[in-house]
Amino acid sequence: MCHVSLKNPLLSPFEGQDQAGPPGSLRSCSSSDCFSKVMPPRKKRRPASGDDLSAKKSRHDSMYRKYDATRIKTEEEAFSSKRCLEWFYEYAGADDVVGPEGMEKFCEDIGVEPENVVMLVLAWKLDAQNMGYFTLQEWLKGMTSLQCDTTEKLRNTLDYLRSLLNDSTNFKLIYRYAFDFAREKDQRSLDINTAKCMLGLLLGKIWPLFPVFHQFLEQSKYKVINKDQWCNVLEFSRTINLDLSNYDEDGAWPVLLDEFVEWYKDKQMS
Repeated sequence: MCHVSLKNPLLSPFEGQDQAGPPGSLRSCSSSDCFSKVMPPRKKRRPASGDDLSAKKSRHDSMYRKYDATRIKTEEEAFSSKRCLEWFYEYAGADDVVGPEGMEKFCEDIGVEPENVVMLVLAWKLDAQNMGYFTLQEWLKGMTSLQCDTTEKLRNTLDYLRSLLNDSTNFKLIYRYAFDFAREKDQRSLDINTAKCMLGLLLGKIWPLFPVFHQFLEQSKYKVINKDQWCNVLEFSRTINLDLSNYDEDGAWPVLLDEFVEWYKDKQMS
């Protein structure tokens, strides 16, 4: 316990407070600390009725606008079967199929040439059965899988569709699909002119030997290419060296490719 000296009764207990004292003593308190301990806290004025109404209303309106904008944006981003159907009939007209004229307008709207390989990938995604046509069922099934119900959404998906060609498994599936997609449905084989176009579309930029293979087809007696030949051309392009050094003439290659190898070697020697 502290004892205050009473030798000088006139000495104020705060006199000399600038001298240090033990913690918790009056001498250890600053004047502001002591003041805050002695004086009770000041009560806040109760807001008058109506003071805050405009501010609250402003905050409420701002929150509502943000919610409304988010809701509208979410609805626009969400896939809509109804919107997809309306989009289809922009190109199909009164029919239940998008034909050549509608396809031309469709390609123009999405900014892609009809002969661009990405259109083949899109057709594969829609599982379209006939070149130059999209049926209502194909459209709805394919666009639903892509979650596209507007031109803008499909434009934003084109890079994804192109990227599928970079995957060897997907490329093989698209390549095989292209044969049935492009052939006449009453024919088992692909006519040579269509085959050359489709091969150019799929292999023209990735197989260095394609130009000479195309030249071989041009001068050959072949009028059609069957599915076995079609599939083996892809395998040949993936596994055979550019100088043909690893080509096995006794292998299970179709005669078409045996003849190509023989023709190409003769061409290099001449």
